[in-house]
Amino acid sequence: MNVEELYRLEDVEKTYSGRTALRIPELTLERRCLVGIHGPNGGGKSTLLRILGLLEQPDKGSQHFLGRLAGPGDLSLRRRVALLPQNPYLLRRSVLGNVLFGLKLRGEREAHDLAGQALETVGLSYERFAHRKWRELSGGEARRVALAARLALRPEALLLDEPVANLDPESAALIRQASLEAGKRWGTAVVLVGHDVEWLRSVCERIIYMEGGEIRNDTDAVTP
Repeated sequence: MNVEELYRLEDVEKTYSGRTALRIPELTLERRCLVGIHGPNGGGKSTLLRILGLLEQPDKGSQHFLGRLAGPGDLSLRRRVALLPQNPYLLRRSVLGNVLFGLKLRGEREAHDLAGQALETVGLSYERFAHRKWRELSGGEARRVALAARLALRPEALLLDEPVANLDPESAALIRQASLEAGKRWGTAVVLVGHDVEWLRSVCERIIYMEGGEIRNDTDAVTP
């Protein structure tokens, strides 16, 4: 395995109700990468993200993560991946309680420090937001809290499904900055799925276009 290799997929296929939703002969993602994935609805983007998130097993082929054959059954590897769905669910508790939840499950001794840093990274000051309830947040703030909860875990891979869909420009800009910070500060690989290609190009170093469950184009992008 190349020391910079994070994911390697070979001959991966996923089928739902007899329809092939994903067919990828080969795909490699490196550590600390910033990758954007776009394409029409039904193109296989979200299916690929769930497989990369170790939430679903391919019907055919293999996936390696951190040099190991990986799938939903490997909890030690799953803990090193964080996926933010398009409509993330917040627990019925404070902002801080949401961000601390995963850290406490892992027995993290520096949970409060990590939570505070994650909130600041997404533009939510600890003083103003830590003790707000989930119901007091705007849609953009709620999505940033959900992102902070994942950033606090310092995953090897952060997977974001339509992270700025229907968000105000301020929240979209803050999520962009948080994605860049995760790569720069913690070496996290970030994979973003979205329809806004210009927004993806403002964040990513590599752009993948998917259609019909297949990768049709894979090119470098220039990050401003």
